[in-house]
Amino acid sequence: MTQNIICDYIPIFNDNYVWCIHNGVGAAVIDPGDAKPVIEYLNKHNLQLSTILITHHHQDHIGGVQELVNKYNLKVYSTIENLATDLVREGGRVILSDLGLEFSVIEIPGHTLDHIAFYGNGWLFSGDTLFSAGCGRVFEGPHEMMYHSLSKIANLDENTLIFPTHEYTLSNLKFACTVEPNNMALQKRHQECLSLREKNQATLPVVLVDEKQTNPFLRCDIAELKSSLNMLDQPPVEVFKFIRQWKDTF
Repeated sequence: MTQNIICDYIPIFNDNYVWCIHNGVGAAVIDPGDAKPVIEYLNKHNLQLSTILITHHHQDHIGGVQELVNKYNLKVYSTIENLATDLVREGGRVILSDLGLEFSVIEIPGHTLDHIAFYGNGWLFSGDTLFSAGCGRVFEGPHEMMYHSLSKIANLDENTLIFPTHEYTLSNLKFACTVEPNNMALQKRHQECLSLREKNQATLPVVLVDEKQTNPFLRCDIAELKSSLNMLDQPPVEVFKFIRQWKDTF
């Protein structure tokens, strides 16, 4: 990681985070659903915004893009043609020259068909595909597609820091503890996050190796989880489909 690089969160709406990568001078933001809090943050820290990264087309992730484009001289990396200055797809590169950083693009459809993540420098901006202790709803693809996308993330370096765009951790952990009540790592994580939220602190980012121990959607091939659901004889994708549909009505 380049020295003096910070990735901070800008809270918007009820539970969204706009992630802001900066070095004290230049800045890039991910999924700015609302421009005003971003502009206020940039002004407060005397930052010049140069780049927007967009993971998918939902309004709470893109609603502030046009206002920011109108105000700043920006590059916008996205799969959305009418918003992007630079269209990207699987294997594409995003170079943040003012920050000395580079990210690769990973296609992770399922929540939406156009959903991508940005991966590099030990970080993954996962949008609404992977949350801490959870995953996004399957809106536009079949469950098999979403499971494949989560498997791609699970195969990244286990020390990767995951930056989702929603503070859903506590509600996800409540469900995860119901799915796998005997998971001690999960119980520990739940207590840690309760303490953080009591102090109004973010539970994010989270390390991938910890997610693989506590996130049921990344554990569909683990015997302990399958046993707790009486699904030892079922393939992981069927386990995923079962718990995702359960979570939809939890």
